[in-house]
Amino acid sequence: MSSQSSHPVLEGPLLSKNSWHLFVPKTYVLLRQGYTAAHLKQDVFAGLTVAIVALPLSMALAIASGTTPDKGLITAIVAGLLISLLGGSRYQIGGPTGAFVVVVFNVIAQFGYNGLVLATLMAGGMLVLAGLCRLGTYIKYIPDPVVTGFTSGIALLIFTGQINDFLGLHLDNLPADFLGKITALAQNLHKIESHVIYISLLSLLLILFLRRLAPKWPGFLIAIVAMSLLVWSFDLSVETIGSKFGEMPSSLPAPMLPDLSFDLVKQLFPSALTIAFLAGIESLLSAVVADGMTGTRHRSNCELVAQGVANFASALFGGMPATGAIARTATNIRAGAYSPLSGIIHAVALLLVVLLFAPLAAYIPLACLSAILMIVAWNMSEADKVIHHFKAPIGDQVVLWTTLLLTVFVDLNLAIQVGFVFSAVLFMHKMAEAVKVQTHHDLLAEDIDDLIDPTTTPPRQTLPEGVLSYHFNGPFFFGAAQGLLDRLTRTGTPPNVVILNMRDVPFIDSSGSNALSIFIRQASKSGVWLLITGCTPAVKKTLEKMNALSQMPHVQFYDHYREAVHAALLLNRQRLN
Repeated sequence: MSSQSSHPVLEGPLLSKNSWHLFVPKTYVLLRQGYTAAHLKQDVFAGLTVAIVALPLSMALAIASGTTPDKGLITAIVAGLLISLLGGSRYQIGGPTGAFVVVVFNVIAQFGYNGLVLATLMAGGMLVLAGLCRLGTYIKYIPDPVVTGFTSGIALLIFTGQINDFLGLHLDNLPADFLGKITALAQNLHKIESHVIYISLLSLLLILFLRRLAPKWPGFLIAIVAMSLLVWSFDLSVETIGSKFGEMPSSLPAPMLPDLSFDLVKQLFPSALTIAFLAGIESLLSAVVADGMTGTRHRSNCELVAQGVANFASALFGGMPATGAIARTATNIRAGAYSPLSGIIHAVALLLVVLLFAPLAAYIPLACLSAILMIVAWNMSEADKVIHHFKAPIGDQVVLWTTLLLTVFVDLNLAIQVGFVFSAVLFMHKMAEAVKVQTHHDLLAEDIDDLIDPTTTPPRQTLPEGVLSYHFNGPFFFGAAQGLLDRLTRTGTPPNVVILNMRDVPFIDSSGSNALSIFIRQASKSGVWLLITGCTPAVKKTLEKMNALSQMPHVQFYDHYREAVHAALLLNRQRLN
């Protein structure tokens, strides 16, 4: 990608002489800029709001992962504090998430809790190493079909995993495989306990009712309190946290190292790699969402280092894997957070709950927690995004469904590996097709008469202040659009008009289409006109199928670059006048 503009362009890595600056936590940067009592008030309110949301979720996710509810709270406290304290995102909230449920459950089933602690320690080291090696710059460019595939598959597994508690079947040792689990559940439907399913349905309806009529209220916590009071008041025979797991500890455990052996490390390496991958992907996706909501910019490699340190510490204190939680981060932003201190306050608030109110958790019915996790699974499934991918090119659809089905029916580790391989094969296929198309007419390019061919590369010219021009050469992937957004951000004041010369773009995939759509929306919000020139019919068709150009009033298409330049000069003159 090259640019033509009168604005200066920064080349090379930022702060190359002081690369350690890239790992300075956002907390320090914001405090150094100045922090007032008003900012503290914003952060306290946001932190308490997020803590209310994180409290039931942390326990529910721990139970779904095959461990005890206190492990989820430990993770939210220890990892949540360190992710906010050391991270490169201004609003990130860390803790246990649904992305880990399947891999954590499998690790505990095979190697016990000691195995999970060791795998989490290994994953933490991998994340720190990845951040220091600047891999965060590339991890956030993972193709959308792969991410959507395994995320939706995990959501389906979480949902089916809650049917046992939701219906009150009391089945122990359910088969680990999806088909075996569904078969066992179907064969035992006659064991449904009516009073349990009443609690489950009441919890579900109450949460959905509050989300619709009072979306700012903490629906999960209200449902837990209401159902706990109901079960206690009528002395209902419903399984609770206390009856299944005993009394919750009212303090944090002392840090301890797990039992180590070389053979165990070798066996756990694939699982540790998967945990590190999921933590990296989820945290950077959450940071990107936060940037989109606020207009800020996170530092991905600093974020990975923080995630690594947080996972290492969580394992030492007897917790679980942790990462950035998209829903809790969005809640933090909507609650008016100013700095990462809101995440630190959220962790401190959860610690106070553990110290002061842990015994009360014994009354929480598991049926209510199962209803909460079913809603979490539905939100995590991104059903609308899966449906949207039906409009994507067939190759992207194959990658998505292969990853999803392997996640559900075989193994998450294998699903991620195959998803990457399929994406690479698809990339090579598209490259071969692009070369074939380009060499169909002339294998050896002849000299072109610039006087009669208006589509040739335009001569260099200095565009006026307020107009930027970018020429893309090659396939348009997510990284191309992200690079464009980064370059545009560095120019300081947003331009009036941006020309995107896509004459040499042979194709665009769903990841590139989604990224370009985000760029177009952000530019339109700033009142920036986008003039796209030289777009091939194939590329334009993909953009239209993926709805990347729907309801975009500030976008215009031109066949030739000179036409776009002429229109840009007119638009720029109108804006200046």
